[in-house]
Amino acid sequence: MKVLHFFKTYWPDSFGGVERTIHAIAQSTARHGVETEVLSLSRAPDENTQRLDGHMAQKARLDFELASTGFSRGVFRKFAKLAESADLIHYHFPWPFMDLVHFHARHGKPTVVTYHSDIVKQRLLLPFYRPLMLRFLKDVGAVVATSPDYLRSSPVLKAFEAKSTVIPIGIDEQAYPTPNEADNSWCRSAVEGPFVLFVGVLRYYKGLDVLIQAADKVRCKIVIAGSGPIEQELRLQAKTLRRDNVIFLGEVSEPQKMALLHNCLGFVFPSNQRSEAYGLSLVEAAMCGKPMISCEIGTGTSYVNTAGETGLVVPPSNPERLAEAINQFVDSPDEAADLGRAARDRYVRLFTADRMGEAYADLYHRLDDHQR
Repeated sequence: MKVLHFFKTYWPDSFGGVERTIHAIAQSTARHGVETEVLSLSRAPDENTQRLDGHMAQKARLDFELASTGFSRGVFRKFAKLAESADLIHYHFPWPFMDLVHFHARHGKPTVVTYHSDIVKQRLLLPFYRPLMLRFLKDVGAVVATSPDYLRSSPVLKAFEAKSTVIPIGIDEQAYPTPNEADNSWCRSAVEGPFVLFVGVLRYYKGLDVLIQAADKVRCKIVIAGSGPIEQELRLQAKTLRRDNVIFLGEVSEPQKMALLHNCLGFVFPSNQRSEAYGLSLVEAAMCGKPMISCEIGTGTSYVNTAGETGLVVPPSNPERLAEAINQFVDSPDEAADLGRAARDRYVRLFTADRMGEAYADLYHRLDDHQR
């Protein structure tokens, strides 16, 4: 079976959460006889059209962006051509321009959309997009939510519950490097003493400003690994508030990230808005057997991190409760270790790439059989 994935960005242009998910689906469904192509937009389409880990990353030229939405005149023809040779089209929501391309092509192939997130940031534009969005979601063959929590809490998904299924995003442990002694030595020199860890892109909805506020009440180091749009703003906040126990490491390599994960007391993920629909970093922490702290925002974060089982869940934007949760890991290491073991067990049961790939391959074949 040939499957065409369609989203606004993909490797090697961009390496965000949706892109990582598409890559993981491509890798894991390949074991079930699925051949994948991914079409996305790029400012350098000729250079960045390439074979990646066994599947093709196809590119159309990005002409301009407006309200986080990429537009391309050339993608209409490119999509129609690739859809013609595909057995099934796999869309990734949200991307309003994608809906237009879908209806323009009239390809007649089975379709599935993975619903990654409600539209949160551009809510003022949502009333204008809503008619097209609802028509698009009604037209596709199946809708995939990444967690039962998001399926329950999304006002949009409620209207399509009958055609929706839940397939959690999984990751492949074999795709991650094992840190060697040099990596662990780097970790010990970069951070002296016990620490909790955040890893991710530094964006407005990650709640890191709240974590920095909480730091003066926390009895360990707080390590923030990653870069992003608000990095300088966060560094200035930590400096102004004299949060000397907050350590910014910037971008780290994959082996360094794994060393940090294996050596931390626990993983803290203070995202406080629904833009954080799932949290792949939480899955990575669970894979490494680490207890987690996250906020209750009604999304997949509370599915990956189950309160009292794999970690602690606190109210969003509450520095006092966040500090209390971190200190609980510091003061009760045996309890934290038990939560970490439970997190690892939950990863093995629910969040492996193999499990995700099998679920998507089954869905593809069901949609294909129904179309026939």
